[in-house]
Amino acid sequence: MNIKLMKSPKVGNSLLVVFTCSDKIKPENVPFSNQFEINGSKEFLKELKDSGEISGKKGEMTLLHSLLIENFTFNSQHLDEKLKPKRMLFVGLGDSKKVDSETLRNTSAQVAKKVESLSLTDFSLIIESSSLSDVKESINSISEGLMLGNYSFDEFKTDKEKTISINAELLVGEIKEEYEKALEKSLITSSASIKARNLVNRPPNVVNPEYLKDFSIDLANQNEKLDIEIFDKNKISDLGMRAYLGVAQGSTADPYGIKLTHLGDPGNKENNIWLIGKGITFDSGGLSLKPSFGMIEMKSDMSGGAAVITAMEAISKLNPKINVVGLCLATENMPDGGAQRVGDIVKSMSGKTIEIENTDAEGRLTLADAVEYAKQNGAKQIIDVATLTGAMVTALGHGLIGAFGNDNNLLNTLKVSGEITGEKIWFMPLDETSKNQNRSKVADIKNTGGRPAGSVTAAHFIGEFVGDTPWVHLDIAGTAMSSSSKGWIPQGATGFPCRTLIETVLRLQN
Repeated sequence: MNIKLMKSPKVGNSLLVVFTCSDKIKPENVPFSNQFEINGSKEFLKELKDSGEISGKKGEMTLLHSLLIENFTFNSQHLDEKLKPKRMLFVGLGDSKKVDSETLRNTSAQVAKKVESLSLTDFSLIIESSSLSDVKESINSISEGLMLGNYSFDEFKTDKEKTISINAELLVGEIKEEYEKALEKSLITSSASIKARNLVNRPPNVVNPEYLKDFSIDLANQNEKLDIEIFDKNKISDLGMRAYLGVAQGSTADPYGIKLTHLGDPGNKENNIWLIGKGITFDSGGLSLKPSFGMIEMKSDMSGGAAVITAMEAISKLNPKINVVGLCLATENMPDGGAQRVGDIVKSMSGKTIEIENTDAEGRLTLADAVEYAKQNGAKQIIDVATLTGAMVTALGHGLIGAFGNDNNLLNTLKVSGEITGEKIWFMPLDETSKNQNRSKVADIKNTGGRPAGSVTAAHFIGEFVGDTPWVHLDIAGTAMSSSSKGWIPQGATGFPCRTLIETVLRLQN
């Protein structure tokens, strides 16, 4: 979808979208908001309102073919000219006092789907009817909803519908620089989230570690402010990442470490944050084999890595004044004759020894080496993102990201960012009792703490290697994939928490 800010729609525009609110629909106030006037059609619209066709209820859509109304014009106090669209789509937002960014994002996603179903190539939407006082915020939320709601994945279908390019015009009375910047930001972040969705939705015979490596190289080559370094198997071994290599040893696909760097403040090396994404491109469970019914979604075990890689591209375009490093240690977790065994003891990059109690607790092993590498290379703040535990799904379901960490400022910044993006975060505990569950009798630590508090013990495991570095672990096991389409969230890969990572970095810049 192509989205532009406009003062007035182009001639012959096929559809005009107007948001309505239930508390502004009154008999004496036709059509539904004191912001608008319609000449030549008041009686017709009043009948629609009185009959309940248009009530302003959240999610309600009423399509009006204005060609049926003689001398139809639509006037807005925010626009200079009278509009004569062929169709009007009235879209309900509910109570105007309860309208927020998420309402606009979800409703705009519905608009995108409706426009597509009508096979239209263009439409206009009046921003000032959003009922949010902040026009900039409205532009951001509406454009995100349109972009993310317009998403579909049919890359591998042989009989697929022809893709229609849709041009959306967001109508504002005055085009200000801050409005243009808000639109630019939303388009960049939404595009990044869509790329993350595509990476996760593609099958594991396509998206393997080498594919992620090549994809990242292409991103870096297209962005001069984004540098890349690739770790091959020899480099990984030289670095002493034995925990990571232990996971990789059961696969015929070579592992690749992917390091992307944005230098937004090159004169101040201390001003930095590292984003680390779990990159298991397929997780069979290894020798601790997963049940077959749950394995179909294990292509999504690189969702954290996908979010970090695509977020780095967006960050390089937005150019915040902070140094950002994105790191993804990509591999498969497979059960061949050379695979890691239950009972093995491996030495991590930190020097700590790890007893392998379950080969399906593999992501935390790669993250242990990733955070150690970040520490050794001067990381001042770390955020790791991983589809880490089924226990997280049990605890929070599919609507919230679980956040564990040792730094309240970083935790709070992420939470605020999640509220802004709609990728909401819930704080989880890191208590001493569950920490002790990871203690091993034969090594420094074991890679599971048993079934109780499974998401907590997994976070504690990573924390063992983080030390005192300000750190947050995001467990996205319940939010990386969706079983159904809900507003701007599609069925399949969601792109979580790509946009939240970007927003957090922007908020942390000096």
